[in-house]
Amino acid sequence: MVSETRVSEIYSCAALRLTDGGAFRVFRAVSNQSAILVTGGAGYIGSHTVRLLASQGRKVVVLDNLVFGHPGAIVDEGVELVEGEVGDKALLTQLFARHQFGAVVHFAAFAFVGESVTDPLKYYRNNTAEPLTLLEVMRDHGCKTFVFSSTCATYGVPESVPISESNPQNPINPYGRSKLMLEWILRDCGHAWGLRSACLRYFNASGSSEDGKIGEDHQPETHLIPRVLMAVTGEISCVEVFGTDYPTPDGTCIRDYIHVADLADAHALALDHLMGGGDSFACNLGTGVGVSVRQIIDAVEEVTGRKVPVTYGPRREGDPPELLADPRRAKEILGWEAQRKDVREMVRTAWLWISGPGGGRFPR
Repeated sequence: MVSETRVSEIYSCAALRLTDGGAFRVFRAVSNQSAILVTGGAGYIGSHTVRLLASQGRKVVVLDNLVFGHPGAIVDEGVELVEGEVGDKALLTQLFARHQFGAVVHFAAFAFVGESVTDPLKYYRNNTAEPLTLLEVMRDHGCKTFVFSSTCATYGVPESVPISESNPQNPINPYGRSKLMLEWILRDCGHAWGLRSACLRYFNASGSSEDGKIGEDHQPETHLIPRVLMAVTGEISCVEVFGTDYPTPDGTCIRDYIHVADLADAHALALDHLMGGGDSFACNLGTGVGVSVRQIIDAVEEVTGRKVPVTYGPRREGDPPELLADPRRAKEILGWEAQRKDVREMVRTAWLWISGPGGGRFPR
């Protein structure tokens, strides 16, 4: 059994409202809405989404096992953080009975592609099997709204670029397959018991909060922008560029980078769509703007005023020359479009976090 003390544990922090350059987006009134369960809400994208939802007056409960999440990423007063597993049925049953959740936003997942190849069972258990328990408890408590943090990795090597939702989903690694399987499960639950779901397929999440209070803190860090900034600060000796002979303008890979605050906006809009009775859907979340590895390095040098130490190596096996989103469906369904398409803005906020008092790290 799970103790009542464990379920009710709250990490209380200072009240804040999320703003972007002094302005913030107006959503419909939500004060009378049901509570929202955010799994993995102490992680990178989850914590930025939690801040936005809390700033809108929504009641938010975060469930996170804190393997990769951080208690310090929950900075809003009134947000309850419960340490636990998505597959813990007793804990989930207590939480649903206590809060009567109207929706779930599901971020909790492992996301290291290379590790998924060497330890696939870890990914299928955590990313695919454990959410089945969550869905069972949702069904038993009549909760029929699910926003899912999916990934463009479900597409595998695309047939064409930009990648639209009509591109075949043929993932090439267990990470992508574990996410695609959950997309299929959500679809089947929709047919079986009326679950309404949004599968949001991210491209390259980037940046940090505008006030520098939360940001990206992964161990190990594999994402390009923070690694380039770590090379600038001396935390790593250099950043390695894999391949300079791709068929792109500067010979380096091109990717679609999207600011984490834009991702948070999309989750809030997806909740509004589904809780307002909208149909289930899947869509890409990207800017539609391609940025090369070399352009990221140039942007870091421009923002920080420092030279980036770089070494050049051969191509990595499996790296496509270009991955770029076609984000039009998100605009059609949600009215959503990325507001921060200049990669220098993503670098600027990431630098604000990494160069801040905590050095881009939450307290351990």
